[in-house]
Amino acid sequence: MTTGRVCGIYTAPAEGAPMVGHDSIEAFAGKGLAGDRYAIEAGTYSGKRLEDAQRAVTLFERENLECLEREHGIVLAPEQTRRNLLVEGVAVNDLIGVEFTVGGVPMRGVDLAHPCSYLQDLTEPGVLLALQDRGGLRCEILADGTITLGDPVTTPD
Repeated sequence: MTTGRVCGIYTAPAEGAPMVGHDSIEAFAGKGLAGDRYAIEAGTYSGKRLEDAQRAVTLFERENLECLEREHGIVLAPEQTRRNLLVEGVAVNDLIGVEFTVGGVPMRGVDLAHPCSYLQDLTEPGVLLALQDRGGLRCEILADGTITLGDPVTTPD
């Protein structure tokens, strides 16, 4: 079993709205995080078409922010990734098709969340290429629960 932790929780109330940080948030099965643009059907998706439930929440590795700065000289704040949960100590790309828990909330990794041109428009040139295969993970929430900063992210071996 691998255990990482949640080190950031972010939502946006509407398409294009700035991401807002939280200490704790409710997660709803098949929907998303309380008040997030996708949970309230006020967001826009780009890329591969998935059922809404299959992209209820997105995860991003804190370690990838460090790589972005070290390898490309690009500094992004966690909320600038436009992903919901910043985690550390977990290789999210390895979780496609895997059930795992965030705090007490069971999830299933569905697909890589490749960065979109909107992210680059909001940040700086080069982000799109630098985050290729490092853009995070789209996940399905399998049961309702609460996610809090510092919660463990537990994956099977």
